[in-house]
Amino acid sequence: MAGKFELKQAKDGQFMFNLKAANGQVILTSELYKAKASAENGIESVRKNANREGAFETRTNSRGEPYFILKATNGQEIGRSEYYSSNSAMENGIASVQKNAPDSAVNDITT
Repeated sequence: MAGKFELKQAKDGQFMFNLKAANGQVILTSELYKAKASAENGIESVRKNANREGAFETRTNSRGEPYFILKATNGQEIGRSEYYSSNSAMENGIASVQKNAPDSAVNDITT
């Protein structure tokens, strides 16, 4: 079973998506978009940038938990991960995005 993008509408009417691994775990969450078409463009950007050299920026939150941000070529954030318990778990998350993003179908649950 492959991963999938889940496109949905937030409570405030904006749109966002999650990239889920084959096991259903969320591996990347987008920002909020005012228009559905913008969120769909964000999904395409994830597909294009997931395997681009230097696209992932790794960070650590105030509690010392590692996470990553996927950036477009212009440096804009496309999506970010959950917080991980270790750097190796975060690296596995990046590898999962790289594996799943290019070919994942979109499950549109906005309607």
